[in-house]
Amino acid sequence: MADAKVIPFDDDRSRSRRRAARADGESAAVRALPGSVRTPEDASEEPGAAHRAPAEPEAPPAAGNGWERRLAGGLAFLRRRITGEYEVDEFGYDEELTDQVLMSLLRPLYEKYFRVEVKGIENVPADGGALIVANHSGTLPLDGLMMQVAVHDRHPAGRHLRLLAADLVFVLPVVNELARKAGHTLACAEDAEQLLRAGEIVGVMPEGFKGIGKPFGERYKLQRFGRGGFVSTALRAGVPIVPCSIVGAEEIYPMLGNARTLARVLGLPYFPITPTFPWLGPLGALPLPTKWTIQFGEPIPTDSYAPEAVEDPMLMFNLTDQVREEIQHTLYKLLVQRRSVFF
Repeated sequence: MADAKVIPFDDDRSRSRRRAARADGESAAVRALPGSVRTPEDASEEPGAAHRAPAEPEAPPAAGNGWERRLAGGLAFLRRRITGEYEVDEFGYDEELTDQVLMSLLRPLYEKYFRVEVKGIENVPADGGALIVANHSGTLPLDGLMMQVAVHDRHPAGRHLRLLAADLVFVLPVVNELARKAGHTLACAEDAEQLLRAGEIVGVMPEGFKGIGKPFGERYKLQRFGRGGFVSTALRAGVPIVPCSIVGAEEIYPMLGNARTLARVLGLPYFPITPTFPWLGPLGALPLPTKWTIQFGEPIPTDSYAPEAVEDPMLMFNLTDQVREEIQHTLYKLLVQRRSVFF
């Protein structure tokens, strides 16, 4: 495996590389994002575009017992998977698979194991694009997945969160394809801006590996937020920035040490040593059942700034610092309010 590398959020990388690495369904129809312009070449790239007929609308399940309806729905879902009568967008996002399978797998972890409490969900816009900026922690990136479930299940509009992820996610077998299906994409400015202009909710954790891999002694202390690339992207798209603070993830894998030599050999950003891992083997990978709180802060509007504002480094610094301070202040407030790590 190559050395892990984080793509800077403000790296204006060509999307051709992202398309080459896309792991969408081999026979699925590709759905363009709202507001995006598609060329004839893009259409010709769709597998089976020349011969696929429009899919017929699915007949409603017959009336009957609940288990019969669920069985009929499950069989219809499997048929669409087998025949390729489902859609993915140009990033590989499979909304049907995410709603019916991936969210169902994550929901018990969200509801029963971490017992996530969500505050301020009304601060996430009901429509249009928005950029959610959150702290990152926990050794493994479960915080992003729990935030994705929170937005989907707790928002009145049932919105979908499109997370921006590091290169490492897209070089791991299986993880790569699942991440694409769940709506995740590379953390580059071009992809993020396209999603925001299409009216999507996009999530970013600017701390990156420095946040998720920090030692337990530095828990809930935010690392650097980079050079403000997420701010310039929000300004270009004219969407609000929603600060998000997550408490509880820091303690799921208390990172007491980092085997740096082993990490370099494996091509990983760090190799964590916790009270249970690697001493207990695979059992040590089980996260501790901490109690989580996810709080969405008040949106910071960006649509009032002139287009040339993205060239103002002082404005970038001030807005980045404002978002970071809002998240840090909320983290401290939530820590004071919680009764214990586990209850």
